[in-house]
Amino acid sequence: MAWEQRELPENAGTAAPAGRIAIASYNIHSGVGMDRRCSPARIAAVLKELDCDIYALQEVDNRPGEHEESMQLDYLARVTGMEAVPGLRIVRHTGEYGNAILTRLPIVSVRRHDLSHSRYEPRGAVDVHVDVAGTPLRIIATHLGLIRSERRVQWHRLMAALAESPPDMPTILLGDMNEWYRPSVRLREANRIFGEPPAPVAFPSFAPCLALTRIWVRPLRALLTLQAHRSKTARRASDHLPVKAVVDMGKVR
Repeated sequence: MAWEQRELPENAGTAAPAGRIAIASYNIHSGVGMDRRCSPARIAAVLKELDCDIYALQEVDNRPGEHEESMQLDYLARVTGMEAVPGLRIVRHTGEYGNAILTRLPIVSVRRHDLSHSRYEPRGAVDVHVDVAGTPLRIIATHLGLIRSERRVQWHRLMAALAESPPDMPTILLGDMNEWYRPSVRLREANRIFGEPPAPVAFPSFAPCLALTRIWVRPLRALLTLQAHRSKTARRASDHLPVKAVVDMGKVR
């Protein structure tokens, strides 16, 4: 799929600080928390606690409904004051459920990759270029499948997309990778390409023991911190904890 180009605002060069940015990946479980109550407002509260420049969200339910919070992506964009970039399933309205990006950084271009495989649940990746005070940054956010053979095909497609940019392009790959096997071929390949970052456990939220959510930063030296967010609200809002990274944009070159 071709890149969807955006026009930068005139003040794009100063729209974001040249120093640190924060980015998080969060599987929001359709806003359904550990108490089985659907509360997008609670998800919004967690996002505000995180205070990030970019959020990669998975399992976003954006179907119309009776309540203000029904279209979750639209609701979260509105209450955070951020721009939403929906994934393919939301764009195509084939279920209006999937992954998305929220950002306060100027968007240069958007591309969506279809990672659907065989009869399994449709999956995709949202691929955006943003401007950070004049420095380009590529963000690839995804949610891989539950079956190993499915993830293998999806990973090959992701790596093909990644290879379209030069290896010195500052890039962040993140999302719910559904990889719980530490020696996984996919994890080892990502660590070879990006360098090996910490892998904080964030699932299940009430007693985290698995590192399903991953964030890779290239170059690795730009990664300052990477940790799961374990607030009281986050432990209740979803079955996953969000994972947050802080990146020093002064070290990306």
